[in-house]
Amino acid sequence: MTNTMTTGTTTSRPTGPLLSLRNVTKTFPGPRRTRNPVIHDVTLDLAPGEFVSVIGPSGCGKSTLFQILAGLLRPDEGSVTYHGDATRGPYSAYMPQKDLLLPWLTAQDNAALGLTLGGMSKADARKKVSDLLGTFRLDGYADAYPFELSGGMRQRVALLRTMVLERPILLLDEPFGALDYLTRTELQLWLSQICAELGQSTILITHDVPEALMLSDRVYVLSNRPAEVRMVLEQPEPRPRTLDFMETEAFTHNERTLLAELTQSAARPAGVS
Repeated sequence: MTNTMTTGTTTSRPTGPLLSLRNVTKTFPGPRRTRNPVIHDVTLDLAPGEFVSVIGPSGCGKSTLFQILAGLLRPDEGSVTYHGDATRGPYSAYMPQKDLLLPWLTAQDNAALGLTLGGMSKADARKKVSDLLGTFRLDGYADAYPFELSGGMRQRVALLRTMVLERPILLLDEPFGALDYLTRTELQLWLSQICAELGQSTILITHDVPEALMLSDRVYVLSNRPAEVRMVLEQPEPRPRTLDFMETEAFTHNERTLLAELTQSAARPAGVS
């Protein structure tokens, strides 16, 4: 596979984490001047070139955590550092669950939107996107409008729009959650290959345990709200992985382990350790 895309990681990688959360806590205003705790004392690391997944019960606070990772929210307590520096900057590119393609723009112009909004000329942005259409399996669809694309193709356009910004960290918020099983599996395998080839540092939020296991070097399991880290599962198996990995003893064991912890976390009342 040939492409002209680079990432924000360097050839001389630092020894410490690329992105680090330390003892992060976040609350929101509740009724009668109370505080509603959403995240409590969360610590998480992302190394250069690493793929990390975050899973947890529905409503536990994963989206709030992601907004903190993206720099959209500030924690009440704790720290978020990039290369050990608390200074905020455009170190991440964020892809939400919905593709959010603009219906009046072609696939190429949708993918180039972030570049043009950032000040790049339309011609240069189109050229940069055009060079990557093959890598994202969109050859022949540059001039297609969103209604002419399948769900999987729309998600690849959205992912191209995100990755073409070439930020050091890619944040994915359940990008394949709305797709059918076969399309989702196909895109998971494709994403695993792309991220491994490009050395893209990635954090994924997902409800899909097999997806987390297929893609990740490490999986963080969150508790019921307020979200705490209940488990950190390391996966030394090299990436990218194939469907054969799902038949291994390691995959089966890890799947059972994560499902057991998720079931316990979902049943545990909020705030109970």
